[in-house]
Amino acid sequence: MMNYPVPDDYVAALGRAVVFDLSSLGKLLLSGPDAPQFVHRLCTNTVADLPLGAGCAAYLCDPRAKVLFPLWIYHLRLGDGRHALWLETAAGRAGELLSWFDRYLISEQVEMTDVSDRFAQYHLAGPQAGEMLARAVGDTVPDLPPFGHMERTCTNGVTVHVRRFDRLGVPGYDLVVLRERADALTEFLQQLGSGRGTSSVYELLRVEAGFPLFGVDYDRERSVLELPYFTQAVSYSKGCFPGQEPIVMARDRTGHPVRTFVGLKVLQGGPPPPRTRLHKDQHDVGVITSSVYSLRWRAPLALGYVRWGLHTPGTIVEIGPEAGKRPAEVLGPPPFPPPLEQSP
Repeated sequence: MMNYPVPDDYVAALGRAVVFDLSSLGKLLLSGPDAPQFVHRLCTNTVADLPLGAGCAAYLCDPRAKVLFPLWIYHLRLGDGRHALWLETAAGRAGELLSWFDRYLISEQVEMTDVSDRFAQYHLAGPQAGEMLARAVGDTVPDLPPFGHMERTCTNGVTVHVRRFDRLGVPGYDLVVLRERADALTEFLQQLGSGRGTSSVYELLRVEAGFPLFGVDYDRERSVLELPYFTQAVSYSKGCFPGQEPIVMARDRTGHPVRTFVGLKVLQGGPPPPRTRLHKDQHDVGVITSSVYSLRWRAPLALGYVRWGLHTPGTIVEIGPEAGKRPAEVLGPPPFPPPLEQSP
């Protein structure tokens, strides 16, 4: 077993709480009376009747059901009383998303603004995240459902938009704040005892949680059918949307995709590089997209895709080219079963 150092912010994320900077994520604000229906008819999930204070995951797809943009959608009320949709997407893609929406805007009353540069965004993660947030706002924090959200003002005067999102496999909250108030928020959270997270530990926790990243684990050539948590982001009961036909056809013909997203525990050697092929009985059966050395699993952990039927936990596949293959155990789609040893 290789000896890897255990970063302080990793320990804090598993035992207390730590703050990660996610400000690079793209952010759009859509307002106007037609905004909910406009987004509803273009995305994979039901948005038209999304209650105030609720949110959901969704995708924008092409007619082949290939993913163009991941979306996290929140229904909120602006300071002037108007209702609006806050759309979050992959880092650096807000401008492209805005242009994509603009091509479909005909006569609808929708105002669209790229607010990525106006707001900072952080992720407070860890078993004490809720308790720390309650201390920050000086009040009880309700048990928000996934993607449930609210606005609160911290006791130091900083107003923050709080969203429940367990993206790293531990209790987590996304915190959105005006850029000019970002330092005041993070410094206050550190005074309350939160750690300051690094990008390397975020990546480690992300892979351990099986949270796929656009541009790394999937892109515009990956079918939405192959992604994890598909049923939470795609509605079969809504009206037509781009990509609906192949999604319904797959459901009616086979009931499952050709490939699916899984985790793999590497049984020999170190973390394999992205795009390493997977084999079974001398057949190419998949590909790796991300990998890290997992401190909780005490072994390399990878994310990737395997053919349907090989996604069952416990299946053994081989990593690498024809020469030098090594075994890996399929953990199944996320969320993965907990490792035997929870602490690093």
